[in-house]
Amino acid sequence: MSYLDFILNPLISLDPNPSNPIFTIFIIATLIALFIVVLQKVLIDYDKMHELQAEMKQLQAEMRAANQSGDPKALAKVQKKQAELMPKNMELMKMQMKPTFITMIPILIIYYGMIGNYALSHVVINITASQYYLLLIPIWNIFWTQSNPLTINFFGWYILASFAMSFLFRRIFNIQTM
Repeated sequence: MSYLDFILNPLISLDPNPSNPIFTIFIIATLIALFIVVLQKVLIDYDKMHELQAEMKQLQAEMRAANQSGDPKALAKVQKKQAELMPKNMELMKMQMKPTFITMIPILIIYYGMIGNYALSHVVINITASQYYLLLIPIWNIFWTQSNPLTINFFGWYILASFAMSFLFRRIFNIQTM
């Protein structure tokens, strides 16, 4: 029994296969991914972020050149420039962390509500041996059930769907982090 059953059970009843609600988990992961990407788009100034990243990259190149030359004046100049960029770098980190802090609590509430729902938490997706290696499950095996490696459980499916939809929404909203 989950505190979100009043929301989740009607969603599960709309699933084409309510006894194994893969589609419901996909829809929830998609909505959460959309929420996170929209929040990032609104809260992060990507032009400023890219500008600062370019400055930091240039500073690193200057630092390497100053270290290779062994010139103490050039090294001092680069260190001074680095000290001037530190407040900007802290501002950038705050800007990037704000969406994370805002979304953390609602996502945990939804996730633990999904775990508490019997139908969702007992989802099993059977995969073939080729899919097992294609999905790199030997590397990411912590997300999948251990009893049968050719199945994906609730958490594994949620993670796969969430990553895929986040990638898609980032492309749609033209968000390039690096």
